[in-house]
Amino acid sequence: MIGYLEGKLLRIEGERILLLANQIGYEILLPAMIRESIDSKRIGDALALYIYYHQTERQPKPILIGFNLEVEREFFGHFISVEDIGPMKAVQALSEPVRDIARAIESRDMAYLKRLKGIGNRTAQKILATLEGKLAKFALIREVEKAEGTTPSEDFKEQVQDVLVKQLGHKAKEAREMITAALNRNTNITTAEELFEEVYRGETT
Repeated sequence: MIGYLEGKLLRIEGERILLLANQIGYEILLPAMIRESIDSKRIGDALALYIYYHQTERQPKPILIGFNLEVEREFFGHFISVEDIGPMKAVQALSEPVRDIARAIESRDMAYLKRLKGIGNRTAQKILATLEGKLAKFALIREVEKAEGTTPSEDFKEQVQDVLVKQLGHKAKEAREMITAALNRNTNITTAEELFEEVYRGETT
């Protein structure tokens, strides 16, 4: 299975690109929010993407969907678990940053969800019924840095505590203890998303 590709951009056609990697050209679908992030790229530029590989008995032809971050790919896997949302519909619907969609789901913001392409009232209800309470960590995804050397936000601990208390129902003291334990286990954490992952890992071991 293909999980990551790094190569040279050969062609851009709407939501599809052709990426040359190891003398093989891979046709990759890009959700709108990912497509916008590569607007500055030109033919021949280097490009690296995490790949969601989709192939089933009903869909025997492999489909490759590209993402800037591994956590975006993981979110996509959750999103297509919703009834009536397949990979092609999800590619169209993901026109906003993953963190914003995750926040809308966790806060039951139906109006926001219905702004996504192809998502009506019924599908928005199915999204909430399937995913609410499961996506808090995705709400912490930081924006992809547009320039090298950008340092992560210094208040990432407060961001994680806010999610633990306001969205997941932990008491403030308990949340602080969970964060401290996570930082003691892994001293290399520098972002809210990494911290939430470590907190979650600690709670499931």
